[in-house]
Amino acid sequence: MAQRAVWLISHEPGTPRCGTVKFSRRYPTVEKRASVHNGANYVPVPEDGPFLKALLSELRLLGDDKDFVESRDSCSRINKTSIYGLPVGSEELWPVVAFLKNDMIYACVPLVEQTLNPRPPLISISGISQGLELLFGIQDFLYSGQKSDTELNTKLSQLPELLLQACPFGTLLDANLQNSLDNVGFASVTQPQKQPAWRAGTYKGKPQVSISITEKVKSMQYGKQDIADTWQVVGAVTCKCDLEGFMPNVTVSLHLPTNGSPLQDILVHPCVTSLDSAILTSSSVDGMDDSAFSGPYKFPFIPPLESFNLCYYTSQVPVPPILGFYQIKEEDIQLKITVNLKLHESIKNTFEFCEAHIPFYNRGPITHLEYKVSFGQLEVFREKGLLVWIIGQKFPKSMDISLSGTVTFGAKSHEKQPFDPICIGGTAYLKLHFRILDYTLTGCYADQHSVQVFASGKPKISTRKLYRFKPT
Repeated sequence: MAQRAVWLISHEPGTPRCGTVKFSRRYPTVEKRASVHNGANYVPVPEDGPFLKALLSELRLLGDDKDFVESRDSCSRINKTSIYGLPVGSEELWPVVAFLKNDMIYACVPLVEQTLNPRPPLISISGISQGLELLFGIQDFLYSGQKSDTELNTKLSQLPELLLQACPFGTLLDANLQNSLDNVGFASVTQPQKQPAWRAGTYKGKPQVSISITEKVKSMQYGKQDIADTWQVVGAVTCKCDLEGFMPNVTVSLHLPTNGSPLQDILVHPCVTSLDSAILTSSSVDGMDDSAFSGPYKFPFIPPLESFNLCYYTSQVPVPPILGFYQIKEEDIQLKITVNLKLHESIKNTFEFCEAHIPFYNRGPITHLEYKVSFGQLEVFREKGLLVWIIGQKFPKSMDISLSGTVTFGAKSHEKQPFDPICIGGTAYLKLHFRILDYTLTGCYADQHSVQVFASGKPKISTRKLYRFKPT
């Protein structure tokens, strides 16, 4: 459970290299252990220059990095974490933990104390969580109270000495670097209780806890028998805990109705102190079965002072909320369009807003439009080549609505732009946007009476739900 190397890289778009290594630290003893554990699959940590270029390319932060790269952009490389593999010559350095915050890239290479072929599951590599804790600790140290570049440079100059205490020989002892700064040149026999790195300070005032659940459904519907429709719910639980005390403890439980879809791919904030193994092992990759864990999902944690995302999750619901059909027929400079939308009977028919966007970006301006709409109203953005069907706050009782019409286009501008086949022929699409308050598609909710708070004073607890549709 150690780190082979740590970097802080300033992201500088517009410059020749697009970034500068502000700090780096390597641990030769850990590197020696990596060569022993990884055997024939061992890849040494490169020098700062090659590492910088490889990392910026992987994060798509190079100024001229616009081309498709199979090893990075392929659909087989969809990345849901901050863990990457970087090309080093003909080999790949893995795992590399990296994230961008405040124009600073924080990166480290954890030690993997086992063979790398086949790659072990991330949850079995303890160095990854330790690396994230170290990087978040460095981030908090650099930007807590930092108001100028001079202060930032001063803190960067203190890092080498602080890491000697906080992370000797690559092993993290204390992620709160402020503690190391306070104790430079002084060693205490009795160690006081250490405040978590994510809770820098204490709160004074009226105690209250706010919990918000937001779900977005990503859906693609093709209307073809040979291409399957896809849809998935992505949820986030946001908390704001105004609680007095040094280390208040809170437990939030998420519940599902009897027929609710189980939560999967759950990622939690570092402040969560413990977690049921059934929550961690529920994955959408494994598919659904009758034994899938369906809650309650309990999250005990020591909250930060600011608002934060307690957890993220996915869920596979039985049907998409709105079924759609979109057809176009092209005749010279005219298009005949047909749209049918049907709200599923299980969905709450009360929207904050609901509208459908029909783009025609790669054609000339819209010069004429004839249409018939069964519900709502249609707005035309002629120069943008966009139709917006404003459905409103409710579907009719039939739950079915339709739009048909003929769109005529003018001559296309002959500007020197690369040809883009999107929105033409088989790539034409309709985007649906809506939002429903006090509702989640999965049925997930946080019961305010089940929220446990161990802190001084009785807090006011409020919960809310929000559901959005996000087409892809």
